[in-house]
Amino acid sequence: MGNTGKLERFLERKRKELGVHLNAVQAQAVGHTEGPLLLLASPGSGKTTTIIMRIGYLVEELGVNPERMKAVTFSRASARDMKDRYARFFPSLAPVDFSTIHSLAFEVVREHFRKAGKAFDIIEGALDAEEEAGGEKGQGLPLHKRIILRNLFKEIVGENATDDNMEELTTYISYVKNKLLPPEEWSTVKTDVPGAARILGEYERFKRTGTDKLLLDFDDMLTLGNELLAKDEALLRRYQRRYDYVLTDESQDTSMVQHAIIEKLAKSHRNLCVVADDDQSIYSWRGAEPSYLLNFKEVYPEAATLFMEQNYRSSREIVSAANAFIKRNMNRYAKEMFTDNGSSGPIVFKRLNDYREQAKFVVREAAKAEKLSEVAVLYRNNASSITLMNEFDRAGIPFYMKDADNRFFSHWIIEDVLNFMRMTYTDKRADILESIHLKMSGYISKHQMAVLRSIENGESVFDNLLRFVQLQDYQVKLLEEARNTFREMSGMPPRHAIRVIRTRLGYEKALEKMCERLGFRKDYLIGILNTLEDIAEGLETMADFAARLKYLETVLRGAKSRRGQNAVTFSTFHSSKGLEFDQVFMVDLIEGVIPAKEDGKRGADGSAPLMEEAVRLFYVGMTRARKSLTMITYGQRDGEQTEESSFMTAVRDIAEPEWREKSEGARASLTVNGFKLQFGEEGGSSRAGGGTRFKSSTASSAAGAAAAAKLEANPNAVQDLGALAAGAAVRHRVFGPGVIESVDSERIAIRFGTSNVKELSAAMCLKMGLLELA
Repeated sequence: MGNTGKLERFLERKRKELGVHLNAVQAQAVGHTEGPLLLLASPGSGKTTTIIMRIGYLVEELGVNPERMKAVTFSRASARDMKDRYARFFPSLAPVDFSTIHSLAFEVVREHFRKAGKAFDIIEGALDAEEEAGGEKGQGLPLHKRIILRNLFKEIVGENATDDNMEELTTYISYVKNKLLPPEEWSTVKTDVPGAARILGEYERFKRTGTDKLLLDFDDMLTLGNELLAKDEALLRRYQRRYDYVLTDESQDTSMVQHAIIEKLAKSHRNLCVVADDDQSIYSWRGAEPSYLLNFKEVYPEAATLFMEQNYRSSREIVSAANAFIKRNMNRYAKEMFTDNGSSGPIVFKRLNDYREQAKFVVREAAKAEKLSEVAVLYRNNASSITLMNEFDRAGIPFYMKDADNRFFSHWIIEDVLNFMRMTYTDKRADILESIHLKMSGYISKHQMAVLRSIENGESVFDNLLRFVQLQDYQVKLLEEARNTFREMSGMPPRHAIRVIRTRLGYEKALEKMCERLGFRKDYLIGILNTLEDIAEGLETMADFAARLKYLETVLRGAKSRRGQNAVTFSTFHSSKGLEFDQVFMVDLIEGVIPAKEDGKRGADGSAPLMEEAVRLFYVGMTRARKSLTMITYGQRDGEQTEESSFMTAVRDIAEPEWREKSEGARASLTVNGFKLQFGEEGGSSRAGGGTRFKSSTASSAAGAAAAAKLEANPNAVQDLGALAAGAAVRHRVFGPGVIESVDSERIAIRFGTSNVKELSAAMCLKMGLLELA
């Protein structure tokens, strides 16, 4: 019996044993076992089941030794999930080697150094916050990446690194390593960390020469593993001979160095199955290379490409809107996600008057859920979680925070506010004033502060300044006002006190000056103050406020341990990938958050890669929902007007085309002079070509798909019809590159591809900024 018969027999047996029914594309992926395969799997398309069935087919039906197979995943959680699923599907089969790419690289490095007789230490992993804070040289603490980097930051920058500094510095280092950038290019990578390239240089030098052992972090595992496989031919041959089949999952998240390792591993037999979704590539900031997928055919010209486009997860409305929305992106494989699922009701678009209403609204809605574990609240930035956590805790609704971030409660702004409050209890402590004197009205200099500290008479620090320290004339009134303000604040409710600190005591103005001088993000710092006011709401004393902060910090730590319990999930869009819920709330959907201001930056070639990644991130959030999807925006935040996220607007245009017609006065209609934008395969460009497609139904909602053409202002768009002439190369915002065949005052005929000529409305193209000169 040939392989076709074997495949049919295998699939029929599994239908009976497991109740697993594969569609045509899934079955073809299982049966395509020889040679390179690119399997593009849309959200909810049964990717993991297909992968496990493919591995099981190779072992159970074709007799491949499971030890000769290597399945590489992006995370340990994914590796565990695949291992468990394989064991459930094929309990009688020997296990297959499922691991992360880091684990594979570590194995290579360890084997090489063991044979070379060279000692090394891993300097990355869990680190107690107390250890990190006390990690000065000479204190006998174990060597650790974060401690080393903190010390180097202090030496080179001259200041202590904040938690934000450390987060950005480690991200910068990972990016450089995963991109395989040489030292001469380190300084070209954009980062807000001062002296980042120099810190990295010293860090690399210290790891090689600072101790009697070579020090390695997790990123070094990848770069060194790749380097050893390139240099040590015997080592490379051993690994190439070890595996006959290699599979990589979540390959859109794989970096340049990770791709290089996999390519070396599969080079001899080329039995490589790459499973990915270019539409879910959201990690370019840490070195992921989605372009690798688009150029897959250049590396493997004989590769087959299969599209798993049927979504089994989400309702018809969610799938239709998400499918149309992602077509805003140009650099992608042209795909048509569809579903045979029924309706679960329309997507809900909620606009609130003010930011403070958002958390309360979500609490009210989540409380109605029969099963809290089927509810998720998704946001772009972790800062959004604190206000949510405060409201959910007050309402008594349990929650699990997938990527809890304790940095909020250790932020220096919180310590500043608490020190201002401490001054209302006693103004006799110079040490407290010293911690805030540069951040308040009064302009106390360091010299004046030093004189004040030498006075130990147990009196008010303000009285001592006014009586014993030489002051400028303008300081006298300011310090008298500050003294009186602190005394008035005694016993004041904490929310009112924070307003006084921000305004009358000058803290917010001081923050603005710090932002100008040091490059801090003003909106981020002001957002922390606003969150503190939210936490203080309803509390009677400042002592209650301090206790509430401590309590919420404990709650945050506890929220990490509620995984698998009946609790609402809080997650960033990034961390939600791979998850699914019956009910999803997407919050803080305003311009400046998603998309962020920096997302709109264009490269020298006119492309906007950050905007395309933001679109993919939003798409990931949408496709986490099975039945109910609610998008939330608001008109005001922190006393300033906000704009609804253009992404939310675009999805509403798709889901509710009649809404667009009602708001025609404010925005251009989709239909002008009888011309209506349509979405089809041209909605996204596929530089890598197509692949074999199998479908049992077509994508739904043509009207919704057409409405996906909501376009934003394009500074490069042609605005004058005189700039267009026959023979000119142009790019259409929806249909991609083309050549003008003819043009007059009403119509523009453009050839897209070899034979696809479209007659477009000239007025429409100009009004909506649809064309650019190529």
